[in-house]
Amino acid sequence: MTLPIYITTVGAACAHVLLTPDPHEKLMAARAVARGWRLGRLAPRFDVAMPDRPARPAAPELLPPGRMPRRGKIGSERSRIAMLHALAHIEFVAIDLAFDLIGRFGAEFPTEFTDQWMQVGAEEAMHFALLDRRLRQAGSHYGALPAHDGLWQAAEETAGDALARLAIVPMVLEARALDITPATVERFEGAGDMVSGRMLRRIMADEIRHVSAGTKWFAWATNGLGLDAPNHYQLLVKQHFRGSVKPPFNDSARRQAGLTEEFYTPLAT
Repeated sequence: MTLPIYITTVGAACAHVLLTPDPHEKLMAARAVARGWRLGRLAPRFDVAMPDRPARPAAPELLPPGRMPRRGKIGSERSRIAMLHALAHIEFVAIDLAFDLIGRFGAEFPTEFTDQWMQVGAEEAMHFALLDRRLRQAGSHYGALPAHDGLWQAAEETAGDALARLAIVPMVLEARALDITPATVERFEGAGDMVSGRMLRRIMADEIRHVSAGTKWFAWATNGLGLDAPNHYQLLVKQHFRGSVKPPFNDSARRQAGLTEEFYTPLAT
């Protein structure tokens, strides 16, 4: 897929991804935008306002997190499909989160910020493609089950503050994925689904780099403002995160991402 000829700036390209509702077309748009940036075809101008909400397909039905049906244990095929669908939805929304971050806040950072988050956006698109393909192999597809809208609520909550967005999305939500993925892999593999287990291990390796990108640019920005990064992180999480930061933590994976215990241990509940 190539970008329309009228899209010549980073701002316009990021808005294009967000305003593409069809899942397959969105992932192709994400790849095209990342490739266009890499090849120097997009001017580093952030000249288009990001939409308040991305365009969404007719399915899945979006529900508040509290109304989501229980998935049950991963031992059954039905529950494994439900888990894969939930993960696919997370990666689908993560595409928009990456490009919204660039388009909304990229002007506040060096060019390397756009370089790094373009790669993140392309990887989130790849993760979604892997999970959707696995769903189809299991006789299902993305959109077949309801999904929750909690991730984009976090984006809305932090739409006016780059540091809050970095703190909540990569440094809380994606870091939480590092905590829970190893146990999820064990459950899939314990049920004999080695293919899904390998896929989730691959995705987790990328997600460590995504948390690392968030931590790196959070530190860059706080240092520039003369702020203590861990203390300011804790302040922003208390202000903007509606959930709780709770153990168990995957301290090793978090450490690889530069998210050391001094950031999150004081918040643990």
